[in-house]
Amino acid sequence: MITVEKYHGTGNDFVVVEADAPIEDRASFARRLADRETGLDHPDGERVGADGVLFLKLDASTAPTRVEMTLVQPDGSVAEMCGNGARVVATWAAGRTGDREFVIDTPAGEYPAEVGQEGVAVEMGEPTFDPDAVPTTLDEPLIERETEGLTVTAVNTGVPHAVAFVEDVAEIDLEAIAPPVRHAAVFPEGANVTVASERTDGSVFGYDQRTFERGVEGETRSCGTGAVAIVAAAHELGRVETDQSVPVHPPGGRLVVTRTADGAILQGPVEREFETTVPADGAVAER
Repeated sequence: MITVEKYHGTGNDFVVVEADAPIEDRASFARRLADRETGLDHPDGERVGADGVLFLKLDASTAPTRVEMTLVQPDGSVAEMCGNGARVVATWAAGRTGDREFVIDTPAGEYPAEVGQEGVAVEMGEPTFDPDAVPTTLDEPLIERETEGLTVTAVNTGVPHAVAFVEDVAEIDLEAIAPPVRHAAVFPEGANVTVASERTDGSVFGYDQRTFERGVEGETRSCGTGAVAIVAAAHELGRVETDQSVPVHPPGGRLVVTRTADGAILQGPVEREFETTVPADGAVAER
């Protein structure tokens, strides 16, 4: 049996496992536990299954402490980066070390993170619109261009996103419009599809967000890299200013994204749901 924990960041939920756990097939393990109908369930859990499994390796010999993060998604693929996942990682590491500052190592690079009273903040690096880095098949950045019926801007915030600004995200049939864009020929490695609409809470400007995630192959309650992609695209289009803190509201809660002069910062809450044990092959008992 393997000890696992369950966390979520604004509804984006993950199973957390020590990287040295004796799991022979990580892809199969993740597919089984993440399944929304037959996956991991617990009385203290908010939902059955998960948006992925985080395999974590902590190195407390460094200053700041480093954590190696590998996210295996529900389809068995490995995601290069996950903003909410990184926030979960920092919370998990803080619980083990008492530290508040970490460096998270991912396939997409290093991401400094800090656990504070207002939640977890992750330095997300420099968003890029470069067609080779997104990647796209174009010779120039894909900015406000119609793609499979949706006008999108392509940006990589650790993973590729196609961002569309719409009148009202609640009126969008995301499960219908997102898959053609996600699989569009212009995105040779696929893309997450994120839609955003402006909102104002009193005098506070922000965005509503919905994201169809590659690897999940469906809409998630929150997507950190998607929130950063929205603000990065809005900044590129002149809709937000450098160093402006922008609230972003996915279905699962509230995030804050700041587009700095040389990167972006993602901040938001994380909650620990439960700890339990599961078989090493990820099979769960029938309910």
